Amino acid sequence: MDKKIRQILIFICGLIISIGFDQAAKNMAVTHLKGKAPFVILEGIFELYYSENRGAAFGMLQGRQGFFFLIATAVIIFVAWALWRMPAEKKYLPLTCSLFLLVSGAVGNLIDRLINGYVVDFLYFKLINFPIFNVADCYVVIATFLLIFLFFFYYSDEELSFLSFGAKKDRSGEENQH
Repeated sequence: MDKKIRQILIFICGLIISIGFDQAAKNMAVTHLKGKAPFVILEGIFELYYSENRGAAFGMLQGRQGFFFLIATAVIIFVAWALWRMPAEKKYLPLTCSLFLLVSGAVGNLIDRLINGYVVDFLYFKLINFPIFNVADCYVVIATFLLIFLFFFYYSDEELSFLSFGAKKDRSGEENQH
């Protein structure tokens, strides 16, 4: 199998599995938590608490669904562009995984916004009164930290040169101007 096709298949499979898990978790939250008292996991520390978020993280930008759609679309387009240009080498597997987590988070919450007009949140760290969040939010946070680590500590500038808008190396390693 061609390495590029394999890389894209890994991305798509990761995307399908992670979005499916996010949507299943949200469905379970709606089914088992909506209209009920929170389900306490660790008394005073962590509980499952149903919430409908019409904004972004921490409840910011309430009711700005069009804005969230544009942001999610921009993320998806950028990631598709980066994935297409990314070398199909094993070294880039961590980056591929980080990108599918980022897109999974964006798409998972976008699905909620399109279907419900809000995002289902249900994970609550009561100990620190942290805003209620969901699995898709976890994907975005994990992906962001992974990307920061990969960009600053794992990949060299040369290894990330495919992200520039200048030259692109073809499969033979020769540089082409685009």
